[in-house]
Amino acid sequence: MNLGLKKDEVKIVPFDYEWKNEFNRVKKQIQSHVGMDEERIEHIGSTAIVGMPAKPIIDILLGVEDLTVMTSDVSRSLKKIGFYRLRVHRPDEVVFAKFKDETFKIKTHIIHVVTYKQELWNNLLFFRDDLNANEHERQAYLKIKQAYAKEKTTGIKEYTDFKEEFVRRIFAKRTHSSNELLVDANIDEM
Repeated sequence: MNLGLKKDEVKIVPFDYEWKNEFNRVKKQIQSHVGMDEERIEHIGSTAIVGMPAKPIIDILLGVEDLTVMTSDVSRSLKKIGFYRLRVHRPDEVVFAKFKDETFKIKTHIIHVVTYKQELWNNLLFFRDDLNANEHERQAYLKIKQAYAKEKTTGIKEYTDFKEEFVRRIFAKRTHSSNELLVDANIDEM
């Protein structure tokens, strides 16, 4: 297994079953150093979708109670296992990365810290689960990823933007499913 991408590099590699083992190894480190419960640490992104070619970076989702009061203890604990907070500004997320070496030029892992069981948490897990369960969606997503990678090897923001419409459509399926469940529950109560 060869993990890592340079800043702004876009490269799609064949699926590797070792990605799950690597996630589990890092999950144990997070549990022991940060003290997070197992259910608050999830493997997300394309490396968590069985059979999906992906960028060779392990994406990890951490759920905290309140993102606005995330303690410096969490940051210090993550740093002890090699994760550094990035200067990425996203409204509902704090991002950490692990690098291949001390040059900090090649990222191998990314941690997305979000509020546990809130919208972003739910959307990211739904995306992973929906693509794992749905061959048609998995193939559609793969075509989008390959179309970008065929033309370019850089531009991570552009790559993310290129996939955005598909990702939002999958997220909308979760919202639609939740609304159907609410309607069904209300009918059952009548």
